[in-house]
Parts: sequence; C-alpha cells; structure tokens
Amino acid sequence: MGSGRQTFQHRSLSVKLWPPSHSTRLMLVERMTKNLTTPSIFSRKCGLLSNDEAEEDAKKMEELAFAAADQHYKKEPDGDGSSAVQIYAKESSRLMLEVIKRGPKVNGELADKATDLRGTVFDISGGRRAFIEAEEAKELLRPLGEAGNSYAKICFSNRSFGLDAANVAAPILSTIKDQLTDVDLSDFIAGRPESEALDVMNIFSSVLEGCHLRYLNLSNNALGEKGVRAFGALLKSQNSLQELYLMNDGISGEAARAVSELIPSTEKLKVLHFHNNMTGDEGAFAISEIVKRSCSLEDFRCSSTRVGADGGLALAEALKRCAHLKKLDLRDNMFGVEAGVALSKAISQFTDLTEFYLSYLSLEDEGTEALANALKHSAPSLEVLEMAGNDITAKGTASLAACIASKQFLTKLNLAENELKDEGAILIANALGEGHGQLNEVDMSTNAIRRAGGRHLAQVVVKKPGFKLLNINGNFISDEGIDEVKEIFKGSLDMLGPLDENDPEGEDDEEEEDEDEEENAEHEKELESKLKDLKINQ
Repeated sequence: MGSGRQTFQHRSLSVKLWPPSHSTRLMLVERMTKNLTTPSIFSRKCGLLSNDEAEEDAKKMEELAFAAADQHYKKEPDGDGSSAVQIYAKESSRLMLEVIKRGPKVNGELADKATDLRGTVFDISGGRRAFIEAEEAKELLRPLGEAGNSYAKICFSNRSFGLDAANVAAPILSTIKDQLTDVDLSDFIAGRPESEALDVMNIFSSVLEGCHLRYLNLSNNALGEKGVRAFGALLKSQNSLQELYLMNDGISGEAARAVSELIPSTEKLKVLHFHNNMTGDEGAFAISEIVKRSCSLEDFRCSSTRVGADGGLALAEALKRCAHLKKLDLRDNMFGVEAGVALSKAISQFTDLTEFYLSYLSLEDEGTEALANALKHSAPSLEVLEMAGNDITAKGTASLAACIASKQFLTKLNLAENELKDEGAILIANALGEGHGQLNEVDMSTNAIRRAGGRHLAQVVVKKPGFKLLNINGNFISDEGIDEVKEIFKGSLDMLGPLDENDPEGEDDEEEEDEDEEENAEHEKELESKLKDLKINQ
C-alpha cells in the first residue's frame, strides 16, 4: 500500500526498433499460448483451450498483429518503430482476449454456450490502470445493480478504489452477494494511503461476508498482516473455496499465520498460490498448516517466498498429504540439500503430477539425486520439469538422466544455469534419445557445455516431431561448434534459440585455458567415444 495519491497510466513498454527479432516473435507466441491455456475468470465460463489449439491460435494472432504493426511502420514518417511495437502489443492483446472469450472449439466449431458470457462475468479490469472515483463507479457498476442480472463472477482488478468508490460499490454488491461464486479483487487499492486502503478492504470484506465463493483472488495488494486481517470477515465465512490467490501481497510470517487462522476450511481447496511474498521460514510453517488441511490440492505455488531449509522441511512434510497434486511450483527459495532430500520422500504421493518446478533451490548434486531417484518411480505423466540454477554437476546428472528417460510424456525440460558440462549434456541427450515424442522445449543454457555436448543435444532434439526450441546459449561452444549446430537445424532454424552469448574462450577448471584447437577436438572425440553408447539404468 502506497503512502501517496497518484494516477496510474499505462505501464511503460520496453520498446525496440521495428521489426522484432525472430526470437521475440516466438516468445510472444509462447506467452499467448500460455495465457490461452491458463485458467482465468473467462475460461471457467467459456472453457480452456487445449495446448494444440492455443498454439495454433497464438501463431495466427501473432501474424495478424505483426502485419498490422508492420503496415503502420511502413507509413510511419520518422521510421522510429516505437509506435509499431505498441500496435503489435495492443493488437496481440485484443486478439487474445477475443479468443479467450470465444473459448475452445469442438470438432472445429465453437463450443455451444448455455448462456451469454456477458450475463455471468462482470469485468472492469480492461483499459487504463487508474483510480476510480465515486461518479465513475456509479456508472461503471450500474449493470450489477440491474434487476434480474445473473452475474456470478466479478473482476475489479486494475482499478484503484478509494473510500468514496468503495461506498458506492458496497450496496450494489450486497444485492448480488448470494449469487457470486468468483471474486477477483487483485490490484484494486494501488496507490492509496494505508489507512484508506485498509478501510476499503474492510468495506469489501464486510459486504461480501457470507458469499459462497469457489474462487478468490486478493493478489497484488501489498496486504501484509493488516490487510489480511482487514479481509477477516470475508475469509472467515468461506467454507467452499476451491481457488485462493495471494501473490505479491507482502505476506510475511505474521500475515501467513493470519491467513491460516482466518480460513476455517480448506478441504475443497484445489489451487493455492503464494508466489512472490516475504514469507520466510516462519510463514512457511503457517502455510504448511494450510497445506496439511488441503487434501484436495491440485496446484500449489510457493515460489519466490524466501523460504529456507527449515521452512522447506515443513512444506515437504505437509505435501505428503497432497495425493492429488498436478502442479507443484517451489522455485526461487533457499531450500538447500536437506529440504530437497525431505521433499523427495513426499514424491511417491504425486502420481498425478504433470508440472514440477524446482529451479533455484540450491539442491546441489545430493538433493538432485534424491529427487530424481524418487521421481523416476512416480508421476508417470510428467510433462514439465524445471531444475535450473541448482549447482548440478555431471556427477549428479546420471540419476537425473535416468529419471528423464522414464518420463515419456515430457514436453519441456529446463536445466539451465547448472554445471553439467559436456559429460552431463550428453547424458541428458541420451536420456531424451528414445521416445519423448511430445518434447518441444529444452533449455540447457549456461552449463559450460562445449562443442560435443551442444552437437549431441542438437542431433537428438531436432528429430522430435513437434519440437520448438533448443536453448544452448551462454555456453563454451566454439564457432565451429555453432556452425555444426546450425547445420543440424538447417531448414528449421526457428527451433534453435539465440547463440550470441556463447564464449568459445570460456574457462573450464578441468581443462587448461590455453589448449589449442587440435587438443580441443581430440578431447571432444574422446568424450563422445566414451558417452555415445552409454546406457541409462531405468
């Protein structure tokens, strides 16, 4: 909560000269695909697109947005390109919203909707990010007060409510509270002084108390303990929540304890997101108590929450009760080896797991091996595995490679920012060599990989039928090695990420810095000879 009053304009866009690079265009397609396949207030009404349909639509939308922006750019007098980039972004957003509202197709035709979307979802989050005053609130919220409306889902995100606007909203909301199922109040007090923001939250909490909600989003409100308790009346009255989002809310240890104390029942909770908070170990203890009571949990996110070893141990123990998990995201915490080993003991419960995010947890080889050995015998349908930035070396790669070899439904693998080197890279390449027909993305960037490792990875993934992106940037691949990789991807360079940050002169503690090109080639041949027929125990 801010201490001063201000008006919010569009968030600034990082502008580059037109046209965007090929990798930038691919990135936009990937982001749109992810947005189209991520549950939202619209998808709960219109349905969620499949990955294949979302990707197809995303490519078409990007092409249309690019064409519109490019046409503008050609007419732009100064040729700067900045306005073309803005058009590119706006058109992409507009087209994506249309597809989200359209929903998935059935047998090539639009899915039949029992009722009009506009009659059940009320969303004011579009447009500029700004304060909303009383007069505007009266006009904007008027449809909610109309007799006979069937609004069940409301989204007030992106507009900052002050006391006057909150007092306008309260009596209107009281008339429809019994029909509400989904409430999104994320980012709805931005820039308000703390005292006013707390009063606004108390007003909304009181008027919505007793709603039988299945979805509640209070993210991006810098709540802290005071804010959590300001929503106390609403939280205490919830016995049927299925989705709860408290991301980027300044959830400290005290605030996490308040959440655990206030919510009476989480038996039906399927989605719980605590991303980007300052929870720490004390907060992790409180979150663990919530998790223990949430046996139906399918999607748990506790990433970037400053949780250390003790908090990691508590979460690992609590997760043993979550046999229905499909998505687990613990990225960017300070678990360390001990918590990683503890988490491995819970993995046997995760038979339905499809996405596992374990990057930047300081797992090292020991923690990685424990997790890989456990995961090998669980989660048979795993699709996404991320373990970037964990100081994994070639020593810890054998167990990891055996695990990966057993995951035949894997679509995305991220092992970036480790220390795998050529030996580890070739082990991973061999693990991916047989099967893995759904694999579409591999990130092995910044791993001290040289020519042999890069070539092996390229030779394996290029053969996958639906493969989209190999990232081996930031390694020690020679210019000759880069040429070889490009030759392997000849005719499909769009599947190869940028290679401009490779350092052919990169230092390797296990090799002399000044060895000449001929010795390098001999080293690579020897390594290939040792590893090309290496089998992975499954």
